[in-house]
Amino acid sequence: MKSNKSIIDKLTALWALNESGLGGFLHVFNSPFTGLIVGGLSILLISLIAFYAENKWQTLLKALVIVLIIKMAVSPYSPFGAYVAVSFQAVLGALLFSNFSWKGLTIMVLGMVTFLESALQKLLILTIVYGTNLWEAIDIYGAWVQKKLNFLSETSTTSFIVTTYLLVYGICGILAGIFIKNTIKIISNKTETDFYLNLEKSEADIKNKKVSFKTKIIWVWLITVAVIVLAFSIFGGPLFGWQKAIYIVLRSFLILMLWYLIIGPFLLKVIRKYLHKKESKYQEDITNAMDLFPYFRQIILFTWNETRPLKGYVRFQYFIANSISNCIHFKTPSE
Repeated sequence: MKSNKSIIDKLTALWALNESGLGGFLHVFNSPFTGLIVGGLSILLISLIAFYAENKWQTLLKALVIVLIIKMAVSPYSPFGAYVAVSFQAVLGALLFSNFSWKGLTIMVLGMVTFLESALQKLLILTIVYGTNLWEAIDIYGAWVQKKLNFLSETSTTSFIVTTYLLVYGICGILAGIFIKNTIKIISNKTETDFYLNLEKSEADIKNKKVSFKTKIIWVWLITVAVIVLAFSIFGGPLFGWQKAIYIVLRSFLILMLWYLIIGPFLLKVIRKYLHKKESKYQEDITNAMDLFPYFRQIILFTWNETRPLKGYVRFQYFIANSISNCIHFKTPSE
């Protein structure tokens, strides 16, 4: 069972679909927690590939390259950080599953560490772009609120927020690990029967998200700069001055331009050059995976409707488990 190449290939295709953001799982979960859900689903699919693979290290690294090549082709404007996050998840999963027994504890460690990496990556980016001014502004707001509430604390607002943020991500990672373990148990206990569904293979409705991504970056930058400048000018006392305000705006703007116009494109070019070299080697696997995308979207929609009688968490878990089970056991018209 664990050497079943067809199942691993379909799990890799599902992973690529999840990462490329074409719909599928993303379409169902239109919520502020989409990032956590997508990250959790990636860990689930990585764990399942390791579950079915004999050579876990080699299989996961091959799957990673295929997923990154498809991501590059389908979502060409994905930022460099997205490639880092996917690679980190896969490499850490390969290390853990290759050296430790396949148990719930290993999955929980994978979930916790990958979620914390995602959180730390965001904090690092904020610090690089806005410097310590962002954290100073947060502390000023915190001190003002404490003063109004007559509440004094030696703990800075920044320390409290960052600690809480990391704690939430760490706990979510552990909970994701427990969820993944239980979901894999449901999938592995299901009778392995071929899944058939009358599907029409249609072209993917791929929309260019370049403009929306840039717009999001601009709005985030404007709001964050406004928060920092207002904190110093309104609550920071007379010593702030407009010179520092101009410095904050120019500094953050120049760093963003440097990253998105020079450093980011250069790093992406290096990654794409490496992936293009690998593309011919895995061309058949890539084509087969992308051919499955339209089928998988319809299977996911079918399974969502099929689980309608269930409610809440139970429906969520069985929808995920049944969607994956139906996808990996689905037989295409050519099979």
